[in-house]
Amino acid sequence: MKHLAAYLLLGLAGNTSPSGDDIKEVLSSVGIEAEDDRLALLLKELEGKDINELIKEGTEKLASVPSGGAGGAPAAAAAPAAGGAAAPAESAAPAEEKKEDKEESDEDMGFGLFD
Repeated sequence: MKHLAAYLLLGLAGNTSPSGDDIKEVLSSVGIEAEDDRLALLLKELEGKDINELIKEGTEKLASVPSGGAGGAPAAAAAPAAGGAAAPAESAAPAEEKKEDKEESDEDMGFGLFD
């Protein structure tokens, strides 16, 4: 990915066909050592191809990939309908967790990792 990112950066800067040395220079400017075998493979795969056309084709392919997230909604809606007795027990659990969090924060004497 780092080699491809450097290739794309060079393309944005106007270099439409970056060489291996160009990519190595970009990577070394941020302290990353280029891997010659991966770099050679990337350049071989992209040789003679327009990067903008490849991005367009990839975007079209990604558009057909389902991106879920809707599968969890019915299960969440079914949980409260399962029974009224379960709801009070669930609401009591977060209160207990809050007490434990308070106690844990006392142990570090008010200092957190990101304070």
